[in-house]
Formats: sequence, structure tokens, C-alpha cells
Amino acid sequence: MKIEFLPEADNEFREAARYYEGEALGVGMVFIAEIHRAMAWIARNPNAAAKIGSGIRKKVLKYFPFNLLYSIEGELVLIMAVAHQKRRPRYWRSRVKQLKERQKKTIDPSVS
Repeated sequence: MKIEFLPEADNEFREAARYYEGEALGVGMVFIAEIHRAMAWIARNPNAAAKIGSGIRKKVLKYFPFNLLYSIEGELVLIMAVAHQKRRPRYWRSRVKQLKERQKKTIDPSVS
């Protein structure tokens, strides 16, 4: 399966990696490797992560307090958030609307 990040999720990923690298040399790279490991797992098992509603699934990272929140769109996995487990719960929900708009456009390209 192909995996893409919403721009906001990509920004969260980069910010967290920079933060960890700033805290201790090399930890940012370990964080990036953990995200890639989780993405590979999702690509192999897209329906295995816990459903948390509205077609969104949550993959908990192993060594960092983050979750990858994603939806499955056919052969595409769309990562909606790289969300810290203790900060701003459910802030990413506004992105569900964005996802639904994207799905409408895919089904009916005339929708603006």
C-alpha cells in the first residue's frame, strides 16, 4: 500500500524529529526510524490498528509517546496526524472533515 501524509501530519512528524534531535544527538533519527517502522507495519496490516471512529485508525508507536492516526482510502493509507499521546487530545478531528471533502472529490470530481 502507498502511504501519504497530510501536510499537517508531515509538519508534526518533522517538528517532533527536530525536538528529539535537539534533546539528544541521534534521538531524532531513532524517532524517524520508529515512524518508518510503524509505516511499514501499517502498509502490511492496514486494518489491524485500533479503530477510533469515523474511519480513523490509531497505530501506537513503540518507543515514543506518539500515535499515527490514519485512514484507508482504497490502496492509499493517509496519515492524518502524528499525535502526541498526552497533548491536545482530539485536536486532529478537524482533519476528518478535510478527509471527507477529499473523498467526495475523488468520487465526484465536479464537487468544489
